[in-house]
Amino acid sequence: MSNSSSISHFLLLALADTRQLQLLHFCLFLGISLAALLGNGLIISAVACGHHLHTPMFFFLLNLALTDLGSILTTVPKAMHNSLWDTRTISYTGCAAQLFFFVFFISAEFYLLTIMCYDRYVSICKSLHYGTLLGSRACAHMAAAAWASAFLTALLFTANTFSCPCAMAMPWASSSVKSPQSSSSLAQNPISGKLELFTAMFAHLKPPSISSPSLDLSLSVLYSVVPPALNPLIYSLRNQELKAAAWRLMTGWFWKH
Repeated sequence: MSNSSSISHFLLLALADTRQLQLLHFCLFLGISLAALLGNGLIISAVACGHHLHTPMFFFLLNLALTDLGSILTTVPKAMHNSLWDTRTISYTGCAAQLFFFVFFISAEFYLLTIMCYDRYVSICKSLHYGTLLGSRACAHMAAAAWASAFLTALLFTANTFSCPCAMAMPWASSSVKSPQSSSSLAQNPISGKLELFTAMFAHLKPPSISSPSLDLSLSVLYSVVPPALNPLIYSLRNQELKAAAWRLMTGWFWKH
């Protein structure tokens, strides 16, 4: 007779050992997620409502804000739930879904950043052909290709990860996952300019001698939670048109209410 068992859930490494620190983490994650929702939501609303911002650059920026919203909504709520209710479990299905959506939004972000680099290249080096090369239809096709490629990437990554019996990855926080059968580290992700890229590279490539659960957890928070909240601030500070549109949107809403 073959002896087989199935995994129904995982135990996550706790964010903190004391109740006070758990509540502190909950408040911290709540503040970061609200900042990300407000900032990215403001960018999306400003671009969607501002007709003078209906240009390729702002169109891709709107898509980029959507990826930031998606990534933080995929990872943070579960961490907040665990911190608030002092739980450590996540179901097998929930883990797979979280991994899929996390990889989906992160992949979409990098594809969109590549397209935005092309947009700036055409704008600077081929300005006379900008309207032809980056018309509305071309922009829609490129955005659709980015999202479709991200979906395929996430699907293949998730299927490959969960087909391996000896290792399990998860999109949120590089914590340890413990099951009756195995113990392994959670997958990690990248975001904004250089913070998430370098922290993710360090988290993956650092020597085992300096690896520890607390260090892995700190690095994962840096590249998976913080950038979606900082990106809107970076975008708005570097773009006067966006700042003006967001300000008009906020003041208009304020006077209406």
